[in-house]
Amino acid sequence: MSDKTIFERIFAGEIPARMVHEDEVCGAFHDINPQAPTHVLVVPRKPIPGISALSASDALIVGHLFVVARRIAAELGLDGGFRLVINDGEDGQQTVPHLHVHLLGGRKMTWPPG
Repeated sequence: MSDKTIFERIFAGEIPARMVHEDEVCGAFHDINPQAPTHVLVVPRKPIPGISALSASDALIVGHLFVVARRIAAELGLDGGFRLVINDGEDGQQTVPHLHVHLLGGRKMTWPPG
């Protein structure tokens, strides 16, 4: 059994994904269980377990994730708006122990979210 997360396995080419962005810092791909018409995950290549595990040295990576998410939202035509979500820990419903940003759009979002 591999100790790599599913995201590390995607980056290694072991698991296929519908990629929409790749660079040296992160990759982005369509979620296999979409919660909105558009549901893309933006994931750093560095395997940071979650928001609670961030260090000050990760600030540029996290900023890059948000810039990439904005760019992808524009490319996918989410002109009416979109939502970015980061789950952290068990109570936050984080299911993969690798930081990732959910980009959700293509419909009107509701509030409260959960």
